[in-house]
Amino acid sequence: MHDLITVKDLTKVYTMGDVEVHALHGVSLTIHQGEMVAIMGPSGSGKSTLMNIIGCLDQPTGGTYQLDGVNVADLSDNQLASIRNQKIGFVFQQYMLLQRTSALRNVELPMLYGGKGGNRRERAQAALAAVGMAERMHHKPNELSGGQQQRVAIARALVNEPRIIMADEPTGALDTRTGEEIMGIFQKLNRDGITIILVTHEHDVAQHAERIISVRDGVIAGDEPVKARTIVPQGGSQGGQSPP
Repeated sequence: MHDLITVKDLTKVYTMGDVEVHALHGVSLTIHQGEMVAIMGPSGSGKSTLMNIIGCLDQPTGGTYQLDGVNVADLSDNQLASIRNQKIGFVFQQYMLLQRTSALRNVELPMLYGGKGGNRRERAQAALAAVGMAERMHHKPNELSGGQQQRVAIARALVNEPRIIMADEPTGALDTRTGEEIMGIFQKLNRDGITIILVTHEHDVAQHAERIISVRDGVIAGDEPVKARTIVPQGGSQGGQSPP
């Protein structure tokens, strides 16, 4: 199995005035292409710092991080931005959609930032169809439920055909049933070959992954396969009536 992400002896130190805050202390882990992994930990554990480094949003203080064979620590800001645009899709708890813009236009945006032309509309339409939002692509976010907005956010993450989708508390703003539907979408994308990395503090959400990496006090406290994995059946609701 191909090693997509290899992190070795990763450290991260933030300087706040005269105080140094050690967020990560020598973290090492490997994530294979096609895995669905949950990174769990309480607030202040270092899981968000680890996510930011894996997502090329931040650089480590020490150690190495190889993404698909490339040493990320050696890259410039522009090269990091290019990797984020081409290889990683992001999904956040609060959707991060432009409120005055249609779902279709929101999904087209990563292609505009990446300078991709030609068939932007068709690709955005296909991404929305993949998450069950084909019939609502011309609606603005304030005309959509929370579950529907998260589907649009997933389509936006998908549209550049990334190797990895990183989802930061993706069900945190949703009710239980809608959260299950969203996790079902991530599982389907994973079956299609996309590597999924969930960052969550919720054990029930983590159970949808194949493997749980636990972070505490800046170190890996556990790394175990999920034995009783929650599998969401395909089909069912398309998120049309989920509450905001």
